[in-house]
Amino acid sequence: MGLIEERATKDGKKRYRVRIRLTGHPEECATFRRKTDAKKWEQDTEAAIRDGRYFKTRQAKKKTLADLVDRYVRDVIPGKSPYQQTQQTRQLKWWKTKFGDYTLAHVTPALIAEGRDILGSEPIGKHGKKKRSNATVNRYLAALSHAFSVAVREWGWLDGSPVRKVSRLKESRGRVRFLSKDERTRLLKACRESSQPLLYPLVVLALSTGARQGELLALRWSDVDLKRKVIRLEDTKNRERRALPLAGLAFDLISELSKVRRIDSDLVFPSKNDGRKPFYLRAVWLKALSDAKVKDFRFHDLRHTAASYLAMNGATLAEIAEVLGHKTLAMVKRYAHLTEQHTSGVVARMNEEIFGG
Repeated sequence: MGLIEERATKDGKKRYRVRIRLTGHPEECATFRRKTDAKKWEQDTEAAIRDGRYFKTRQAKKKTLADLVDRYVRDVIPGKSPYQQTQQTRQLKWWKTKFGDYTLAHVTPALIAEGRDILGSEPIGKHGKKKRSNATVNRYLAALSHAFSVAVREWGWLDGSPVRKVSRLKESRGRVRFLSKDERTRLLKACRESSQPLLYPLVVLALSTGARQGELLALRWSDVDLKRKVIRLEDTKNRERRALPLAGLAFDLISELSKVRRIDSDLVFPSKNDGRKPFYLRAVWLKALSDAKVKDFRFHDLRHTAASYLAMNGATLAEIAEVLGHKTLAMVKRYAHLTEQHTSGVVARMNEEIFGG
């Protein structure tokens, strides 16, 4: 609540000091010559604090959301992985386009919630028939949230982040689509017969290692250690180094590729016309799916397939997380049901050891 105190100066003039104390917020004070001004400031400021619209710093009244996005993209984004640079730059530019003219003092939780709802409802895609998933909307919020956090902690542009008061959308448990044995056989056959000879080793490597599409297409021969049978990824989605073991058919195919690699490119999967870029995957991948009669399957599902095969062959969730490069087990819990048989076997063996068969 606000408290107005009447005081007298040395020359006998009246002054009105306002003190506002709200739980969870630092005390705010201001002094006025007129009591009406003091009351108005008390009412406006208390309402603004409750609504998350009050910022003490002058920067919040001068800087716009566009200023925040531009500085973040210039100073912070370059330190992220290539994948994050692309994704978060696109996400932040969406916020800039929608609300870039607003000063930071007027970027309220209500305004951000409005943006969240627009993100989830506006049509996207070539024909405008798709909408963003809740998980995608939450990634847009996360990008904006970190930009505001940096502005608070490091730039001193605000006293707090309004994004923290905005609720995230509920996300689904996550898609788990993996190839059956018959689908796998047909798809690999179609890839092997593709007009693009690099498609087959790429798909085999994806199935063998569970690596992401972007990680594989960006792969360079300097990352491949055939003697130790390992691929070292320096720039991953979560900015941590990760090793991909090479084994079986994947090792054989990469070894064969190394013998006929292009001298004008260090990429493992280069484009035929431009060795500085990876080959264009989409067209040949879709044709292979069509030829193999595999439906409702994306390239990223090869990663789910690798994880599912690991689970069905006895790998624990912790081991799957390590192979896929996840920091926590939350992302691999979708495969928990596939490890149940393995877990039951472990418990059965433990009981047999303790209590006898």
